[in-house]
Amino acid sequence: MVARRAEVLTRAIVSGALSVVFGRMGHMRTVTDVERRHRLARRHALAPGHHATDPVAATRAMTVLHATEAPTVYVSLWARVDGLTVADVDRALYDDRTLVKQLAMRRTLFVFPRELLPAAWGSASARVAAAHRVRLAKDAERAGIADDGAAWIDAAERATLARLADGAELSAQELREQVPELTGHLHVSPGKSYGGHFPIAPRVLTQLGVEGKIVRGHNGGHWRTARPRWTAMETWLGEPPEPAKEREGFAELVGRWLATFGPGTEADLVWWLGGTKAAVRGALADVGAVEVAFEDGRPAYLLPQDDAEVPSVEPWAALLPVLDPTVMGWKERDFYLGPHGPLLFDSNGNAGTTAWWDGRIVGCWAQDPDGVVVLNVLEDVGADARSALEAEAARLTAWLGGHRVSTVYPSVAMKEAVRP
Repeated sequence: MVARRAEVLTRAIVSGALSVVFGRMGHMRTVTDVERRHRLARRHALAPGHHATDPVAATRAMTVLHATEAPTVYVSLWARVDGLTVADVDRALYDDRTLVKQLAMRRTLFVFPRELLPAAWGSASARVAAAHRVRLAKDAERAGIADDGAAWIDAAERATLARLADGAELSAQELREQVPELTGHLHVSPGKSYGGHFPIAPRVLTQLGVEGKIVRGHNGGHWRTARPRWTAMETWLGEPPEPAKEREGFAELVGRWLATFGPGTEADLVWWLGGTKAAVRGALADVGAVEVAFEDGRPAYLLPQDDAEVPSVEPWAALLPVLDPTVMGWKERDFYLGPHGPLLFDSNGNAGTTAWWDGRIVGCWAQDPDGVVVLNVLEDVGADARSALEAEAARLTAWLGGHRVSTVYPSVAMKEAVRP
């Protein structure tokens, strides 16, 4: 069946009629921006009455959680799970291990539901691993660490895995000290303010991690900081399952994305997946995606049997952290972001904190020196919305308990929120 779909897809691409594959026949249903925002409220567990029951359910609802910054995982879950505690998140990450950190799409660190890991290992992570290995080999040669960078990586990986074979959990520094093959530094961006000499060991650990051979185990610091202790994947998860085949892995990820973020465009999926148009088109065919239209006539895709109109929800307020998966789920964000992008995203497309009202981003939040959450609302939202957002700010202030959450991605609006 997959082979037959691939054959049909190839013919459609050659003929310039890709839409035929997805059933673009006659009149297509239009999904309005308002309906998209209602879908978001329900599917992303953000509207009251639609929150998730626990951290695992919330993560599955979002497909994955962004984990580039450690606090994002906790605050993303706080926004979606009533009565959440830090201990609840730690239990899922470190005791039950039903949530696992894995480098994948766009060379970004995510928290995955455990059962979704094989799909990533065989597709998005494998794509990142191949590119990272080539760059690492060249950098090792350029730095004079080895004449044959590829052989050096293989030796460093074998030595690292041998050290972790007894079930140890070690920090990057401890591994550097105990594994001679990890010795060496790279001279990065000479002459730049952000340049300097950096140990190459973390690059090797990244390579092993994206390959699914090792994993970030227990955190050696506070929940607001990332100080991972690395361990073998088989130590952490037991006998890990085999990676999915590439096409099957991409189809699984695309299907999950459509369930969470659909309808979305091909451009959205190519960006989120960090893949090629061919991979996305193949996955859309494999999951039997159906085509709908946005208000402006652009084509978008949904899972089959998911094109029924979604009921409305009452207006709702939410405060989301830096790089929250809702904010980062689409490339084309106008339906919920409006004109606020330059104030809320940096030049590389990294989102700061956001404040939401009724399915739209209307501002952001930050913390003052005492840890109190303060709002920066960028438009006139009315008294009811302002009151609801202030209630969320008070709730988040209480939950953080005086702990200040730092970030390397402060937006212009976040800085304005706490400017004297």
